[in-house]
Amino acid sequence: MITYNEQIRTFKLDTPRTSYVMGIRDGGFLLNLYYGRRLPDDDLWALSNRLPSASFSPSDPDYTDFSTDVAPMEYPTNGRGDFRVSALSVRGADGSSVTDLRYVSHRMFRGKPDLPGLPHLYADDDSECETLEVTMRDPLTGVEAVLVYTAFEDCDVIAKHVRLTNRGGRTVKLERALSSCVDLPSMDFDLITLWGRHAKERQFERRPIARGLQGIRSKRGSSSHNHNPFAALAQTGATETTGEVYGFNLVYSGNFTLTAEVDHNASTRIVMGIDPSDFGWLLAPGETFVTPEAVHVFSADGLGGMSRVFHRCYGEHLIRGRWKTEKRPLLINSWEAAYFDFDTDKLISFAERARELGIEMLVMDDGWFGKRDNDRSSLGDWFVNEKKLDLSRLIDYVHSMGLKFGIWYEPEMISPDSDLYRAHPDWCVHVAGRTPSIARHQYVLDVSRPDVRENVYGQMREVLCRYPIDYVKWDFNRNLSEAGSALLPAERSGEFFHRFVLGTYELQDRLIRDFPALLLENCSGGGGRFDPGMLYYSPQIWASDNTDPIERLNIQFGTSLCYPASSMGAHVSPCRRTGYRTKGDVALWGTFGYELDPNDLSEEEREIIKEQVAEYHGYYELIRRGDLYRLICPWDNDFVSAWSFVSEDKREALVTLVRMRRQEETLLHLKLQGLDPDAFYTVEGTGERYSGALLMYAGVEMTGAAWDDGDSCKLHLIAE
Repeated sequence: MITYNEQIRTFKLDTPRTSYVMGIRDGGFLLNLYYGRRLPDDDLWALSNRLPSASFSPSDPDYTDFSTDVAPMEYPTNGRGDFRVSALSVRGADGSSVTDLRYVSHRMFRGKPDLPGLPHLYADDDSECETLEVTMRDPLTGVEAVLVYTAFEDCDVIAKHVRLTNRGGRTVKLERALSSCVDLPSMDFDLITLWGRHAKERQFERRPIARGLQGIRSKRGSSSHNHNPFAALAQTGATETTGEVYGFNLVYSGNFTLTAEVDHNASTRIVMGIDPSDFGWLLAPGETFVTPEAVHVFSADGLGGMSRVFHRCYGEHLIRGRWKTEKRPLLINSWEAAYFDFDTDKLISFAERARELGIEMLVMDDGWFGKRDNDRSSLGDWFVNEKKLDLSRLIDYVHSMGLKFGIWYEPEMISPDSDLYRAHPDWCVHVAGRTPSIARHQYVLDVSRPDVRENVYGQMREVLCRYPIDYVKWDFNRNLSEAGSALLPAERSGEFFHRFVLGTYELQDRLIRDFPALLLENCSGGGGRFDPGMLYYSPQIWASDNTDPIERLNIQFGTSLCYPASSMGAHVSPCRRTGYRTKGDVALWGTFGYELDPNDLSEEEREIIKEQVAEYHGYYELIRRGDLYRLICPWDNDFVSAWSFVSEDKREALVTLVRMRRQEETLLHLKLQGLDPDAFYTVEGTGERYSGALLMYAGVEMTGAAWDDGDSCKLHLIAE
């Protein structure tokens, strides 16, 4: 619900348990007055008062009692007296970057607007949310900023983006155009972020914030393995279950920044949006630029409460299409089983063994196209290598067995050894006069160009129309360097990175519109582009190339801070770190599948996999629709990790515990969460009976469970 108090000029955005309050003060300055637990009040002007100004803080000559340098500015601008990190900087035709936004008007309406060309949260019905648009304008340049806020009524989420339009008569340049700013009147926070690298994505890091600047960003052309576009400000001492937490996530797959600044008043400002370091966007008169959407979550119930809000929101308002609700097939992927060494008969043998195990889809990974027998050629040549493969026979046979069939693509890449590169060497991302860097024996295609997109998509569409393919894995296996496009003039070179991301979004949007039954899974060397932008086009993303179940615990726990289990690509592979039971228990957390040669399995392993397939079907709805509780996190315990899924009605729960490393036996009473304290639960398989209160407040005895390194166990609880 959104309300406006005309007498005191305040806006109040309410979600079920939170309030976000802004106010317009004299001079048209828009201030952020409050964000936190839901309040009945709307007059919060007293909260705008801050300590005396910093050294030599300027003030507007018409409002000498006010300085932007210490005020909680809702959308701070550059050069007009606020020396903290800004959200907007516009360089005018006179060469100045001073930017000064003042309130003009506002409107409120049911529903949520689309963001053309950009991924975003959506509502199936206008009754699910309400939107506020606040129009601000710089009187000198004529730049208009429409600040767009949507409050969802089924979850504690506020989504924000900005529409910037040049209403003046001369071209201007956006040099900084972020999506959101929140000013909080405290520095009593820890900053939580997710760092990583290839095969070690989304590792949890928590550190107290300090005066000055701190934060994360990506300059790699993608959201990246190294930093995820997510952060949380957690009240000092906040835990999984207690304390106030603010969560921030950018619905974007390119260069981003997320910066927290603490000033001399111990106030904290956090801004997020497109990274400005290689960004610049020309706006001619009448043109509009739309920023990516930022998602804000406040929880008074600790990190777990924040995560469950994100999970519900993304499951209902970000993931879309047929596979949002339809049960997804359990797949086996050929990559770790065969790499490039396969032919029609080998893949048929995989399918035959997979069917015997109950697996429902065969995915043919890299190596089916052009002259591709290694990673040194043929990216960009998306036609079937008929010397290697009879794709029609393969798919017909797979479908005749009742299995689905999937295929691998890397549409944004090009090999120097390819027909496409020989025909169009200028189609790779490059800067004239500089030799382009190479990584993984490949260049990046300039998908900011319409002609490049048309060529690549035309090749893909020809294959997908000719062959009945059910699934596409879309990969992206290097970052961008020498970032430039032959079609962009010098004055627009700063637009390249964003135009590249928009090109990728257009390609994926065309794919799922033309083939609505297709299941799309994104990938980027594992989890190098695991972000909300990708989830708008594909309901699942390959979480990491690292399928070691013990290493996966940190990856999956970190990912779960923001992203739901249904989005997390997770497979069982032949790694020897643990047995197949633990591999299956960890992979069951995500989308679940296999990455192995089914011909190499022992009879015992085959029986275990059949059991896992049955569990996948039995627990499918519970894991994908239930609430996740991180019971023991690997960043808090070196020996044991545990988590559970609890159904929305609290009648069912699945608890999993993994012994990561051996330790001297110590008493372990695992305290569960999210159950009905008044209900009694029976443990499937043993018949043990416990009250929800006992399971949560005293715990279930797990001392002897999963004792050896790499062991795991599960408890399936059913309420009476």
